[in-house]
Amino acid sequence: MTENNDSSWIKSTCAYCGVGCGIEAKVQANGKLEVRGDEEHPANLGKLCSKGLKLGETVTTQGRMLSPSVHGEDCSWDEALSHVASTFSDTIAKYGQDSVAFYVSGQLLTEDYYVVNKLMKGFIGSANIDTNSRLCMASSVVGHKRAFGEDVVPGNYEDLELANLVILTGSNLAWCHPVLYQRLKAAKARHGTKIVVIDPRETASCEIADLHLPLFPGSDIALFNGLLAYMAKLNQINQRYVDQHTEGFNEALDLAKRFSNITSVSLATGLKTADIETFYQWFRSTPKTVTVYSQGVNQSTSGTDKVNSILNCHIATGRVGQPGSTPFSITGQPNAMGGREVGGLANTLAAHMEFGHPEQSELLSEFWDTSNLATKPGLKAMDMFEAIETGKIKALWVMATNPAVSLPESNRINAILASCPYVVVSDCVESNDTLKYAHVRLPAQGWSEKSGTVTNSERRISRQRRLLATPGMGKPDGWIVSEVAKKMGFEQQFSYRSELDIFNEYVEQTRLGNEVGTPTARTLTLESLSGMTPESYQSFPPRQWPAKDGVCPERLFGDGNYVTPNGKGRFVAVDFKPPALSLSERYGLILNSGRIRDQWHTMTRSGLSPSLSENDSVPQLEIHPFDAADRGIKDGNLVKVVSAIGEQMFIAKVTSKVSVGQCYAPIHWTHTNCSDGKVCTVIPSNTDPFSGQPEFKATPVEVKSVKTYLDAQIVSKSPLDKTKLNAIPAAFWVSQQCDSGVLYSLKLTVKTLELEDLLAALMDDGQPILVTASSGEAQRVVSLRSGEFELAAAIYPSSLAGSQPDISQLVSAETVPEVMHGFLAGTLKAKSRTICTCKKVTKADIENAIDNTGVCSVKSLGELNGAGTGCGSCVAELGQFIGNAKPISITPYQRKVESACGK
Repeated sequence: MTENNDSSWIKSTCAYCGVGCGIEAKVQANGKLEVRGDEEHPANLGKLCSKGLKLGETVTTQGRMLSPSVHGEDCSWDEALSHVASTFSDTIAKYGQDSVAFYVSGQLLTEDYYVVNKLMKGFIGSANIDTNSRLCMASSVVGHKRAFGEDVVPGNYEDLELANLVILTGSNLAWCHPVLYQRLKAAKARHGTKIVVIDPRETASCEIADLHLPLFPGSDIALFNGLLAYMAKLNQINQRYVDQHTEGFNEALDLAKRFSNITSVSLATGLKTADIETFYQWFRSTPKTVTVYSQGVNQSTSGTDKVNSILNCHIATGRVGQPGSTPFSITGQPNAMGGREVGGLANTLAAHMEFGHPEQSELLSEFWDTSNLATKPGLKAMDMFEAIETGKIKALWVMATNPAVSLPESNRINAILASCPYVVVSDCVESNDTLKYAHVRLPAQGWSEKSGTVTNSERRISRQRRLLATPGMGKPDGWIVSEVAKKMGFEQQFSYRSELDIFNEYVEQTRLGNEVGTPTARTLTLESLSGMTPESYQSFPPRQWPAKDGVCPERLFGDGNYVTPNGKGRFVAVDFKPPALSLSERYGLILNSGRIRDQWHTMTRSGLSPSLSENDSVPQLEIHPFDAADRGIKDGNLVKVVSAIGEQMFIAKVTSKVSVGQCYAPIHWTHTNCSDGKVCTVIPSNTDPFSGQPEFKATPVEVKSVKTYLDAQIVSKSPLDKTKLNAIPAAFWVSQQCDSGVLYSLKLTVKTLELEDLLAALMDDGQPILVTASSGEAQRVVSLRSGEFELAAAIYPSSLAGSQPDISQLVSAETVPEVMHGFLAGTLKAKSRTICTCKKVTKADIENAIDNTGVCSVKSLGELNGAGTGCGSCVAELGQFIGNAKPISITPYQRKVESACGK
C-alpha cells in the first residue's frame, strides 16, 4: 500500500493515452523523478502500464528547445512573439482571416486548448484550427453527434467490470490502454465475462478473448448491420424503447437487411459462419454488453458509418448508458476529449456549441466580447494542408504535434511544410521532423512542467500539476498564445494571470445557454465548478462531467432522453460498400498500421527511455509466413514496402498473428531516429467524407526483400550526425536510447567495408584514440577520449546478427577494462531482449527459469521473477514461452516445458 499522506508525493496525470491514469511523483535527491500509480484515482486505482511506470526516465533536459528563435537566430520572447503577431496580422490584412491556420494537439492541456480556440475562432475570425485528434477520434465525434445529438461518451470504466459481455472492436486494449485491459482481465477472472475481439490481427488482447473475429479490413459495417438484422429477425429489438426514445429505425433496418443471412455476412467479412452465429447469439442473450471501439474503427474512409453501425445495435436494444451496458469510445491521447470539449476541431465552435446555430453564436460573441466570431466551419487537417499547398493558407502555427510524420502522404506533407511561407512551431524538443521547417521556434513546457487539466475517455477531468522546473526559457502554451493575442490587439480579452483564470472562464462558457429546456441546452456543463480559488484548483480531485448542482451522473442517456431537438436518439442508416482496395499483381498485400506496446506516437517522449526501447527497438513489418515464403523473406530480413505513393524499409517479422494477404507496421519511427520505417510515407490521404479522418488501416502495398551483406552497431555517448549517417552506404539505420548513450544499428548493402572507413565517415576531425580488434569475421573498436569511453562500434556479416556481444554496455560510467576487452575479444555476453518492461525480465531470464525450475505457467513464472505482474501487456508473449499460447514455432525451451508438463 502506498503512503499517500507523504507530502513529498505530488498527484498528477499520466502523459500518454486516453485512460487518464492518476500518478504520484516525487523528486529524488539526484533530481530524477520517481513515479507511481495513484491509488485514489478512479481511472487506474494505482495501476500503471509500462509507459507510465517509466515516465521518470523521459524527464530530461536532453534534446530540449531552450530558447525562442526566428529564422535560426536565438532571440528574446518579446522579439519572437512580436514577429509571430505582426506576421499573422499582416497576412490576415493582405489575404483575409482564412489565410492563417493552427494545427494543434491532444497533448495540450484544456486551458491551452481553450485559449488557442478562442484566438482563432473568436478574434482572428476563422475556424482554421484543427488537431491531431482528427487522426484519432473524429469519426467517433461525428457518429456521436448523429446518434446522440452531441459528442458524448455515455458510459464509464466501471462498465467494463459490470458487463457480462465485452466486445473489443478495432481496439488492442492490451497494448493501447493497458490499465483498462487489466481491469477487464480481472473482471473476467471474477465473474467470467465473455470477451469478443474483432480485429484483422491476432493481437495481445486475444489472450483473454473467448472469441476472435479476424474480419477482412473495412468490413465492420457488414458485421454490425448483420447483427442488427439478426436481432430484428429474432424479435430481440427493444421495441418499446425504440418507439418511445428513438427515430429512424426502419430506414436503418432496411439497409441492414442486406445481411439478414449469416452466409452473406461471412462472404463480406471472411469470417466463419459458426463464429458469426456465436457472436450474434452472445449479443442477443447478454443484456449487459459493452462495445469498446477505437482506432481500428475510427481510422477509416467509412469510420463514421462504422461507429453508427455499432451505435445502431446498442440503441435498438436500449443498451446505452446503462450499468455494464453501453457503447464506449476510447480515446487515444491524454486530452483528446478536452480538446473536443473546448472546440479544438475545425467543425465545432466551442463548449459543444456548433456552427449553424445563430443563438449560440450570439451568446459566444457576447461572452468573448468579440465582433469577429467565425461563422462557418474551418478546414479539417488534410484539407488544411492542401490549402497550404495551393497557396490559400500562407501562415501555419503547429503546436505540440509532428504532422511531418503523423499525417498520411508524408513526403507530400513535408513538401507542403517546406513551401509554406511562414511556419511557427511550439514544442518542447529541439529537433523533430516538423521543426526543420519552422521559421519561428517557440519553446513550450513539457509534461511535468505544465499545470492545468485534462479529460479522459470517461469524461473525467484530472489535474496535471507542475512537478519540475522548466529548463531554459520554456513557457506554457496558453501563455504563449495569449501573449501573441495581446500583441495582435486583443489585450483585454487575453489578460490571464494564470491557468486558473482560463479554467474559470471555460467553466462559465459551458454554462452559456445551458438552461434545461432551452434550444441551446447541452450535456456538457461544468456549472458546479464555477469560481474556483487557487486553493480549490490546486487540490481539485478527479471529477466527471456534466458537473451540475453538485451532482455528476456517472452515465448518460440511460433514461432514454438524448440531446437531439426532439430528445430522441437517432438511428443512422449505413450501407456497407466493400473497400475499393485496387489490389493487383504489384500491390498484393493490405497494410495495417498502429501502435506497439512500449512506445508512444513519434517517440519524442517515450523514445528517451532506455527501458521502453528494449522490447521493440526497430520498425518491424509483420507478415504472414505464407506471404513471406512467397517473396523469399525470412524473419529479420530487411524489406521494402511499396505503395502507389511511396516506399519505406522495415525489418521483417514473420508471424501468423497477421492473416494471409495482410501486413502490419508501427507508426512510431521517424526520420529523426531511423533512415526509413516512416509508415505514413506509404499511406495515401484517403479520408472519411463525414469526419475527414484518414484511412490508416488498409493500404495496398507490395513487400520485397532487400539483400544486405553486413550489419554494424555503434554506441555513442552523444548522438551522431544524421547527415553523415545518411551518407554512408547503409540501406538502413535506426537509433535507440540506451543507458548513457545512443545505440545505432545499421544494415549495409555493400559486400565489404572496413570499420575504420565507416567510423571515418561518421566521426569528427581530431578523433580520439581507437582500440581495435578482430574476432573471426567481426571487427570491433572502442574509442576513448582522455581515458573515457566515447564510442564503440562493430561490423560483421549479416549472417552473424543476433550472436554478437552487447555493444550498449560499452558506454557507461561503470564500464571497466575487463568489459572493454571482452567486447573486443567477442566474449562479452550478448544482451537478451527484454520481454517484461515493467519488471525488466529478459528472454534469458525466462529461459533460465524454464531450464532451472521447470515453471509451466505464466502465473508461476510471475511468482518467480515478476514477469507479467506489472501492467500485464506482456502476458500473451510470456504464454508463448511457457506453452499456454500457440507459438509461431516451437523453441527448444517450449519443448522442455511441454514435456515437463505432460503436454
